[in-house]
Amino acid sequence: MRIFTHPSPALKQRAADVEGVSRVELQKLVDQMARTMYDTHGVGLAATQLGIMKRILVYDVDDELVVLCNPRLVHLSDETVTEEEGCLSLPGIALPIERSTTVRCEATDIDGQEVTITAEGLLARVLQHELDHLEGTLIIDRATPEQRREAIRRYNEITRTLG
Repeated sequence: MRIFTHPSPALKQRAADVEGVSRVELQKLVDQMARTMYDTHGVGLAATQLGIMKRILVYDVDDELVVLCNPRLVHLSDETVTEEEGCLSLPGIALPIERSTTVRCEATDIDGQEVTITAEGLLARVLQHELDHLEGTLIIDRATPEQRREAIRRYNEITRTLG
């Protein structure tokens, strides 16, 4: 599957809850998402990045694929850290993004079972990043106006060069 890149309108839309999707359809979608994520060397991917407006994300931080349906952050720590963050929908761009150091996420797995994940470090950042995608938010939306302008300028140069 093709990953949508900036400025695709799909990346600015909020995803709808996963409802009425058969287990077979969901597994097929998740398989495609995982393959795309691994093929592009990503650690996470939201369905919206593929133009699928459903609240589904996949990630692999510790050599295990995890699928979350209808995820939501129920706790974000007050403590934050700013680190460089890239995005498959803005290839070649990395920006300093402030994120909570610890989060708690509630979701369902592919079988509809409720899961709660308490995460810190890279996993906390990945969850926040992918949930941003499900809300229609990109890393450039979290940057300062100056950082955003510079990132878009660099991104446009990269995409012109690639042709």
